[in-house]
Amino acid sequence: MRNSVEFKVFGSYALFTDPLTKLGGEKMTYSVPSYQAVKGILESIYWKPTIMYIIDEIRVMNQIKMESKGIRPIEYGGGNTLAHYTYLRDVCYQVKAHFVFNPHRPDLAYDRNEHKHHNILKRSLKAGGRRDIFLGTRECQGYVEPCRFGEGEGFYDNQGDMYLGTMVHGFNYPDETGKNKLEVRLWNPVMKNGYIKFIRPEECTNVRELFDMEPKAFDSTNVEAADVLLQHLEDGR
Repeated sequence: MRNSVEFKVFGSYALFTDPLTKLGGEKMTYSVPSYQAVKGILESIYWKPTIMYIIDEIRVMNQIKMESKGIRPIEYGGGNTLAHYTYLRDVCYQVKAHFVFNPHRPDLAYDRNEHKHHNILKRSLKAGGRRDIFLGTRECQGYVEPCRFGEGEGFYDNQGDMYLGTMVHGFNYPDETGKNKLEVRLWNPVMKNGYIKFIRPEECTNVRELFDMEPKAFDSTNVEAADVLLQHLEDGR
């Protein structure tokens, strides 16, 4: 697929929080990463407001295992408390994704250089990302490296269908929808032999409005064009 990228992301722990479990101060992970979580990982590898990532598919490589830990989170009013967080342990996923130009940012049309954005993305992936990789939360460090999607043996190969219930798909941000609202998308994924094919954000029918929000302003004063950035990478700056 055009402008595509394939990579492996892995780590010792992950916490893709189910928002329903946060009401009492506890955190319980989803059994697999959400679309938004994988998109966030890809944006940590390389992101500019000119482009939008589309996550096509993920493959769960390791067995889904969970582990609970006692945590003492800091309270906003001062002091701390005791809570139990349930993490995924020893995670590894293969990801297939691609990018398109953001149609809701005509102000950044000058930076729509497809070839160079793709080259920077591949170089950033090979280097392990331009920013730290987190698997859901700050305390769960992740690592990325290029791979061929579908290669190798996965734990759930030939295991059939696994229904994962209702999950958060992701968020609709104003600069990606053209609407001055933040919305949340829900969906019902099915893992087939370890593979999860994501529907595109616009295909989600279960969408809920959260609150009003305006997009951040970007222009030539705070965005560096892709060809300039590529030259900096080639120069070692």
